[in-house]
Parts: sequence; structure tokens; C-alpha cells
Amino acid sequence: MSGNKLRVLALVHRHLIPPDIIPEGTDLESAPWRTEYDVATTLRAMGHDVQMLAVHDDLGDIRRAATEWKPQIAFNLLEGFDDVVIFDQNVVSHLELLKLPYTGCNSRGLLLARDKALSKKLLAYHRIPVPEFEVFRIGRPIRRPKRLPFPLIVKSLTQEASIGISQASVVDSDEKLKERVTFIHESIGTTAIAEQYIEGRELYVGILGNQTLQALPVWELFFTNMPADAKRIATDRVKWSVKYQKKYGIDSGAAKDLTDEVASKIQHVCKRAFRALELSGYARIDLRLDEAGNVWLLEANPNPQIAKGEDFAASAEKIGIGYDALLQRIVNLGVRWQPESAA
Repeated sequence: MSGNKLRVLALVHRHLIPPDIIPEGTDLESAPWRTEYDVATTLRAMGHDVQMLAVHDDLGDIRRAATEWKPQIAFNLLEGFDDVVIFDQNVVSHLELLKLPYTGCNSRGLLLARDKALSKKLLAYHRIPVPEFEVFRIGRPIRRPKRLPFPLIVKSLTQEASIGISQASVVDSDEKLKERVTFIHESIGTTAIAEQYIEGRELYVGILGNQTLQALPVWELFFTNMPADAKRIATDRVKWSVKYQKKYGIDSGAAKDLTDEVASKIQHVCKRAFRALELSGYARIDLRLDEAGNVWLLEANPNPQIAKGEDFAASAEKIGIGYDALLQRIVNLGVRWQPESAA
């Protein structure tokens, strides 16, 4: 398939369409549309015919583009629909109904992975170690079950990209738990999940594949200059604030001092999680490695960030998969994926 030049319909959020002419002096690294720009320019340089389609709240736009332009694949860069994160699965269902091949995860995998409680139940059933947790729905009393000891970390049940996560997310009393759960309910507007806080190293593993899976090298988030009393967690600021990253020496790269045995054990667990959650295409699995060497699976992120030089692409590069080859792999996996095979 790799030699074929394809018509690729890139589905992007309306505010993330790169300008036709990039103004001089633009810092591409911090541009909000960096991923969209990297994907489109790289695919075009490889000879593919790429059209960008801004998608907001009208599925008809996709149907019309599919009928009129007849793309051979949709490159899905959406992280929601009509500003609702969990609706990204519905867009993929629509592509499946149109019988238009697409990149990234299938609709069922998105549904299972997006709900942090449901995914943990599935992983636990498959004997993959996950932190103990409790779900707190809006309008219900906030009571901590006895089986859940402190410290706990409180997150939104469905939001991605560390939204709502800060140092205050780690709580050590019922009062603080109540406070933080209320904050998630009121400021983010979603159900909250409180899970056991695992002290340890923050690791990521990229997975590529449908039936046959390839695990990329184990990646680590480094907190070089963090104050001793600060929790080493991927907060909103750790992920997105360049100033904060520089101040505290936050960086990511190949995990250090892991024996081959531990690294391959981690990669094996990640492949099992990818299969347990019925994912396809590509995903990033987030883990913690505690002091005793136990691996804890935190969550799976289907369709993770794939800008050039970001964790996923950098870990692929580490084993000789250049950016263009990575995008071609993602496209090939999409072309070959049969949605009905997952049903």
C-alpha cells in the first residue's frame, strides 16, 4: 500500500486549520495547529493528495466531502465533536457507516478507553494491575469507601490531556477529596474519578497495530528540578506550559536504567491492555512504575498527540521509524482495518 498515492481527507477542528501561508517568524513548536500542519505537510511531501475539512457540529460536512471528493481514507485528528470530548467515537461510527476507511482507533475502542472507570474494570478483569478507584457522579453524595486509602488522585472521568489535573489533585483527607471532586463537577462539568495515587516513575508506551502489535520504546516524563514536596504527576501545566517545563526541568525521553527484562515486561503489559480495550491503529499507554518495581496501568489514550518530535513520534524515531514512515504506517493500518471484524 505504501507506494500508492492516496486522497486523504484530514478531519480537523475548525480552530486548528493551519494558515495557507505561515507568517514569517511563526513559532511552529507552540502553534496550536502544529499537529495538523505536521501531518498535512508531511503527507503532501510524500505525494498524497490531502484536503483539510473543518468539522464542528455537522456530520453532513463529512458525508458531502466523502461523496463529492471520494477520499480513500480519512485522517482523523478530531478530539471531540461540537466541543464534547466523548463524541469523538460518534464521528468514527459515522465514518464506519459511510464505509470510509479512517486512521486511528475504532469507535468501540474509543468508547471503552475514554471512560477511565470502565477501562479499569476491563483491565482488572484481564489481571492487568490498575489502581483502586471510586467514581463520584454529579449530584450524588461524596463518600469515600473504606477500601480506598489515601493519598488519592482526583480526575475527570472522561477528559483527556490532563485537563483539571494540578498539584491539588492529589488529596490526603476526606475534606480535600470532597473539595476536589466538587471542583471537577463544577469547573469541568463531568463525573469525577478518585484513584489510589501511585508514587513512582511516569512512563508511556506507544503501540502501533491492529491485530499484530508493535510496542515502541518505553518513554519517561522527567521532573529534574521539581521541589521535593511536589508530586511528580503530568498536570495541565507540566503538559502544556513551556515556561513551567523550563523552570522545573520537565522533559521526556527514553526511560533510563530499565533492564531489558523490565522494559519488555512493560511493553507486554501495554500490548495486553491495547487488546483488552479493543483498540486499533495507534495508542499511548500511560503507566507508573513504583519503588518496588511494580507496573501499574493508569490509562490508555487512543489517537494520542502525533506532532513531529512529540513523545509518540520521538519514540518511533528512536527505533528508526522516521516521521513520514510513521504517518504512512498509520495510514496503512487505517486502510486495512475492517470495522466489522471488531463487532
